[in-house]
Amino acid sequence: MNQETEEGGSASQMIDARIAELGDWRGETLTRIRTLIVQADPEVVEEWKWRGVPVWSHGGIICTGETYKQVVKLTFAKGASLEDPAGLFNSSLEGNTRRAIDLHEGEQIDEQALTALIRAAVALNTSAARSKSTRSKPQSE
Repeated sequence: MNQETEEGGSASQMIDARIAELGDWRGETLTRIRTLIVQADPEVVEEWKWRGVPVWSHGGIICTGETYKQVVKLTFAKGASLEDPAGLFNSSLEGNTRRAIDLHEGEQIDEQALTALIRAAVALNTSAARSKSTRSKPQSE
């Protein structure tokens, strides 16, 4: 699913443009991450927020894909609540909420572990959304 952005294009178009603009290993890495996210969750919503950050959501933000000169940073909004048996999280480890994966040029992505993290983030988001909707419904007598 796709959303319109403040800039007027769809979020997917804006992400495509960012990848093309990068034109290097960062664009290739972002493309691969994006593909894995969509494969892990075909119902994912692509968004374009904060003046140029790709965001993937399902029942809340799953993760963002920021690009910097030396790193592609994949930040999981609720990463501190996710199990990470493969130890993918290597950045933003001190916070109580977010966790990030910094990917550098030439590094391989553990695709199986990343897919598991994405699915766990979706499950966490959708279970939180379900419990909120259950609590907000009036009790019938």
